[in-house]
Order: sequence, then structure tokens, then C-alpha cells
Amino acid sequence: MSITVGAPTFEHHRQALGTGVAAPRISWKTQAPPGWSQAAYEVQVDRGGTVDSPPSVHSADSVLQPWPAAPLGSREQATVRVRVTGADGTRSEWSEPGTVEAGLLEPSDWQAMAVGAGWEEDPASDERRPPLLRREFAVRSDVASARLYVTAHGLYEVEINGRRVGDDAMSPGWTTYNHRLRYYTYDVTGHLASGANVIGSWLGDGWYRGRLGWYGGFQNLYGTDLSLLAQLEVRYSDGSVEVITTDDSWRAAPSPIVRSGNYDGELYDARLELDGWSRPGFDDADWHRVVAAHRDPATLVAPEGPPVRCTQELTPVAVLTTPSGRKVLDFGQNLVGRLRIRVSGEAGNSVLISTAEVLQDGEIYTRPLRSAKSTDEYIMAGRPGEEWEPRFTFHGFRYSEVSGWPGDLEAAVARGDVVARVYHTDLERTGWFESSNPSVNRLHENVLWSMRGNFLDIPTDCPQRDERVGWTGDIQVFAPTASYLYDVSGMLSSWLKDVAAEQLPDGTVPWYVPVIPAHKMWTPIRPGAAWGDVATFTPWTLYERFGDPGILEAQYDSAKRWVELVERLAGPDRLWNEGFQLGDWLDPSAPPHDPADARTDRYLVATAYFARSADRMARMAGVLGRPDDEERFARLAADVRRAFAAAYVLPDGRMTSDAQTAYSLAIGFELVPEADMAAAGRRLAELVEEAGHRIATGFVGTPLVSDALTVTGHADSAYSLLLEEQAPSWLYAVVQGGTTIWERWDSMLPDGTVNPGKMTSFNHYALGAVADWLHRVVAGLAPGAPGYRHIVFRPQPGGGLTHASAEHETPYGRAAIAWRIDGGTLRVDLTVPTGATATVQLPGGGEVEIHSGKHHFESAAAAVDRVPVPVREASAM
Repeated sequence: MSITVGAPTFEHHRQALGTGVAAPRISWKTQAPPGWSQAAYEVQVDRGGTVDSPPSVHSADSVLQPWPAAPLGSREQATVRVRVTGADGTRSEWSEPGTVEAGLLEPSDWQAMAVGAGWEEDPASDERRPPLLRREFAVRSDVASARLYVTAHGLYEVEINGRRVGDDAMSPGWTTYNHRLRYYTYDVTGHLASGANVIGSWLGDGWYRGRLGWYGGFQNLYGTDLSLLAQLEVRYSDGSVEVITTDDSWRAAPSPIVRSGNYDGELYDARLELDGWSRPGFDDADWHRVVAAHRDPATLVAPEGPPVRCTQELTPVAVLTTPSGRKVLDFGQNLVGRLRIRVSGEAGNSVLISTAEVLQDGEIYTRPLRSAKSTDEYIMAGRPGEEWEPRFTFHGFRYSEVSGWPGDLEAAVARGDVVARVYHTDLERTGWFESSNPSVNRLHENVLWSMRGNFLDIPTDCPQRDERVGWTGDIQVFAPTASYLYDVSGMLSSWLKDVAAEQLPDGTVPWYVPVIPAHKMWTPIRPGAAWGDVATFTPWTLYERFGDPGILEAQYDSAKRWVELVERLAGPDRLWNEGFQLGDWLDPSAPPHDPADARTDRYLVATAYFARSADRMARMAGVLGRPDDEERFARLAADVRRAFAAAYVLPDGRMTSDAQTAYSLAIGFELVPEADMAAAGRRLAELVEEAGHRIATGFVGTPLVSDALTVTGHADSAYSLLLEEQAPSWLYAVVQGGTTIWERWDSMLPDGTVNPGKMTSFNHYALGAVADWLHRVVAGLAPGAPGYRHIVFRPQPGGGLTHASAEHETPYGRAAIAWRIDGGTLRVDLTVPTGATATVQLPGGGEVEIHSGKHHFESAAAAVDRVPVPVREASAM
């Protein structure tokens, strides 16, 4: 087998066009014979014909290695190749090239002004027609390349000569606009023609000025304007550059979008279309002059992760007729996106599309949407075969009620005239899991779909009702699962910068980011455990899973300010036992009107998180080489652990809150004295048994309970929790036909009615954090060192499962495990990527260290029941 190096990548990008980093770090993956290891590497950087070939670097590392040449300038492109040498002296060929191109790195690079409609609007109106913007310009015939740099207040879609630019949606996304406004870079070389050209843009309200918030919410939170900031740079073959920017020469006219908004949907009147408006030759004499204004370019930032895109299309699995005679499309899957329709009818007639996640009494049930109308309307122009999809909205739904459809809707569905288009941040899929239990597999699939639906530019809590905000506690508990399923490194590292930007001067981390006004419960912003701890937990999770100390560096000050705030709040006794807390939010025993009224003392939760965050802070300082902080926070963590044990652990090892979450926290965060750990584990297992193997944990306890049982020798109890089908349990929703993770364990009651609580979402990923346990324990694939440089294979079969498997695309390549119980033998197949090593721990056996390559192990199946037997490697390839 030869040694092959894949094309290098840069930072956390799959495609590094318009990166905001002048010296982007380089990663590559190598395929080599089993046991081969890298000893050195060479990087070749071609900058337009000038080739830098720095000396070979003696290193075994291949992830996020330093840029080896002079920093890139704005707009500069480089082609990079890598060659590696093994410890045995073997050398690879040069890799395929990887290309990186810098965006506009300096504020002075921006010449564009922000331009918007030149007519008066009622800022309080629900129907403010967003503008179309256009400008005609000419280019020569010798265009060598062209780049478009663009952002907006609101949302944009750009066209050049009638052709859409890019395939992203809901751009530029939702950031803390006053601190960070994201821009995107597009290669538009192929869009231009010799002579006359036109650049035009649609605009929509989006998060910037659309309705946001609970129970009616607010409009115009960031401003009342819709405006475009665009800079088109055309480079000719002789090296000269022409720049076309948004300025006061642009023209504006009302678009056919009568209104658009994330919550309420889009109303589009095709009779108002202006045919050919983004092509040369269109007469815009009666269009309005735009209003142009300067925008501070210092807040413009390049993306760190991929944009939102349509990643899948689904056709209805059924056309239902409801008891009231309405037509409802069932797509068979709760998803996030919007419908695309193809329809023919009389001019002025409209098709109305209303969406919902569930049915009740045979009709779409919209009460869980609260004030979100979630309705799109298309008014027909009277042309045959009109095709339409909303541009600037998204919905969370499984069911779509369609009214006003001309003709036979069933026949239209059969022709493919109605499809649901799935939208989310286009992250790279990196993790897979499967087992012999179909219900567990469906549970995992539900977790995956909930993540897809709620990773739409920011990590949201739910995608359907009048909320959809970036709750810090939800992603804090779910980040380990998210980091396995998808490469979230760029997206979440960007969002964490918004967390730091929104953090209050005293260190308080908001409940959700970006911050929007809310009711008294969330305003004014107050510090709260588990939610605020996103500042320490999530950067550490990303470091563990992706091996990037740069994330720790970027978030260090934010994390430190949070821990120091809690230190002040706790005081000398190190107990955080005052103030507002959500505690174990949505404990199933909590009443619908008070989800924070959990079995576990909320201050026990707060102090436990204080201890863990102090520990995380010490570890971050250690990685970054800050010994004074490392020592200080390690000492603080030890102090809090002692205070926690003294306050909340009784002499017999029980907790003052005799509840599953209390024990899960104490065990999972290593807060129980070693002498009491076994007793705590036994009591946790007893509580699970007493609850009939039903869940008794909320947001805080659920990600921890399975691991707490497992590490204390009660994996059988963890499996009993996993496989229980009566509410509250993970599989209850599966049995009820759920296709995503629910906000409440019983969002749908056994009689088919919806939980009466005001917060009842059917797409909420937080309780799906158990999938991380499925990956690490059931399948047995876990990181043993940052970035999976070392892997731990430790499957723990149980629950009657006869096989399970997991694959994960690590920063070094594909790692995989597949085990099965075959007769009396446990057979395990493993794959370790080049550049990584692994430890194998099979039930009942010792540890075996292995190198890269494929391996097969066998042991007696009796070992699954913890009977000590030797583990042997049957073969290595």
C-alpha cells in the first residue's frame, strides 16, 4: 500500500474561499500501510507562480499546522501541497493541491456603501414590501476572475444577469450585528459577459428587522432599514481591476414579496413580478433612487463555517383529508425548511400553505406554534407551470395544509409538483451509529434530524414556534453529540464569539445568544448555572473533539470572566446557593407551568457546575501554557468539590436531593469522594429501578445519567433506561411515531393529544444528548486525546443487543468499530486512521494498544457479563 496524502484543508473550512485568516492553519489526512506513522512533513505554497518551499518540519502532527509562509494579503490566493515522510524513511508523493483565498481582511478594503429602498415605510406595518435593487455596468471581454463580497441588513439573494449567485440561504445569517456582521465571498467569474451586465439583489426582513421573540415579539430589533452592502471586483487578464460597489447609482423597486418573516412566513404576489429586472436592457427609469449610507466595515467578518443550504428534498408520503375536509400533506418526517410548488391557475388566485409538526383529532395542530403563523401564500400570475419557493423564511413541520390548490392535489403530488426542501447549516456529516435494535436506531435518527433542524445558522432550541433562539444551556449539554455527528467546529467557534460579545461586563453569560428582549423571566439578564457554563464547557468540548487549541485561546477571556463571576457569587464558602436558577429544567416531575421545579435542588446543580467549570478553566490554562491560572483554578475546583461534598453528600453516600440528577451530577462531575462513589452509584441504580426504568431527569441530568450508571458498574440499569418505552423515556417518542427529539418527555400524551404546557415543541435536541453515550459506550468509540489523536475502543454490550457499530470521520481520517455477538463469541472489528493510535478495552479483559489500520478482536461472549477472560487480537491488517 502506498502513502497518499489528501488535499490539504484550511482552518475549519471545506472550501476556503474568502477566509478571514491571513495565516490559515493547514490540515491533511494520510492513508498509509498499517502502523505507518508520520515523522516529518513538507508544505509547498504556490502564490500565483511564486513557490515557497519551507524546510521540512519534524513533526507527527497533521491537524491545524502553522501556515509556513508569509501571511496572505486581502484577496490573495495560494495553492498548497503537502508531502510527508514516515518514521521508517518512506516518503509520499505530493498531495493534490488545496486552494485557499483570503477575503477582505482590512476595513480599508471596503469601498461599498449600504444601499436600500428610497421610499418611506411604516416601520410598524406587517406588510413592508422589501426592495429589489439593481445596477447595470459594463465589463471588458478579457475577464480573468471576479469576486463578489456581500452582506446585508436583513437577508439577501444576489443575481447577476438573471442567474442566482451561490446556493446559500438565509444569508448573512444571525450574528450580534452591532459587533459582528458576516459577509460571504462568491466566485462570479462565470456569471459575467462581455459588455453590459446587471447585478441585482432581493432583500428580506430575516432576523434583522423581522418579528422576533415570544408571544408577539418585537420588530426592528436591529434597525428598520433593509440594505445591501456589495463589492464586485473584476480582475482582467492584464492585471487591472475594476470595482463595482453598492452606492447611490443603484436603483430600487418594490419586490413581489409582500411580506416575509421567519415566524409568520412569506406572502408572494407573482402578478407583481418585474420580468427581466436583473438582466441587461431592463428599463428601470421609473425605479427609485436608493438611499446610501456608510456602514462601519470594522464589524464585517468572514464566515468560519459553512452557510445554510438546502441539503435534501422530501416528497409527501400521504395526502390526507382531515375530518373538516381540508387537504394535508404528510412528509413522514418532522423537518425544517419550506415547500417548493409548481402550479397553474387563474391570475389572482392563491395557494395557502400552513405548517405544523403534529395532528390532533385529524387536523393540523398549531397551538404549539404560539403566535407564529407559519403560513406561506402564493398569488398566481396566471402563467402555466408557475414555480415558487419562499426565499426568506423557514418552518419546522411534518404536515402542510394546502388550500386553494387548483385541480387535483393528489395528482400534483404524484407529478412531483410539491416537495419539501430541507434547510440547515451545511455541515459535514462525520458520525454514524447503528445497532440490532430498530427502536434505538430510530432514536438516533431522531437525534440527527433534531440537530439538522436546529443548526440553522445558530444552534437554536426549536425551529417552529415564536422563539428559535440560541439557548446556551441546550448547546452546552448537546455539544458532545453534535461534535460527533457533524463537523461543528467552525460554526460553533463563530457562535461562541457572539457569546463573548454578548457577555455582560461582570461576566454574566446570557441565557440565549444573540440576545433579544423577552419577558420578565429572562430580562434583565442574570447568571444561571448550566446555561452560563457554555462559556467553559463548549470550548473544551470542541477542543477535545477537534484538537484546536485556538478555540480555547479565542474563548479564554470569556470563560475566565464567567468562572470569576461565579466565584464572587459563591463567596468564601464556595457554594452557589443564591439567586435565580433554572436547575434541572424540564424534570418530568415538574409541573407544566413551572419547568424549573425539579426534584434536584437547583443550588446543588449550580454548585456542581461551578466545580466543573473551574476544573475546565484549569485545563484550558494548562493547554495554553498559563501555569498561574492553571494552579489557581485547579485549587478553586478542589475547594468547590470539597464544599459540594460537605453540603450535599450525606455520611452514608446519599445526596441531600435523593434524585437521579443529583447523583448523575455528583458522579459525572467527580464530586463524590472516592469512598462514596460505589454507594452513590448503587443509589442511582436503585432510583432508576424504583422509577420503573423511566427517566426522572431534565436538561441537566439527562446527558449524565447513563454515564453515571455505567462508570459505577450499573450499565444494565443504563440499558434499562435506554430501552424503556413508557413515558417518560427516550423510546416513548419513538413508539408514538416521533421523528425528532421532543422538548418534553410527553409532548404528545398517550391519548394522542398534545401536552397542555405552553412550551411544547416536537423538535428540541437537548434531551437527545444520550446519543453521545450510544457512540462512546454502546458502540464503544471515544476520543482518548484531543482531536482523536488517540482513540479508545471500549464497547459495553447490553440490553439484548447483538450488534452495534459506529463510524466517525476524525481530523485524522475514518475511525470505526463494529461488534457482534456470534454464538459464544464477541467479535470486534476496528479501524484506526493513519496518524492515530488506540486503546482497546473489551468487557472482562485488559487493555491492548494498537496502531493504525484494521484490527479484529475476539473474546468469549460471557465477558459481556463481566466474567474475566483474556482479550486477544485475532488479526491485524
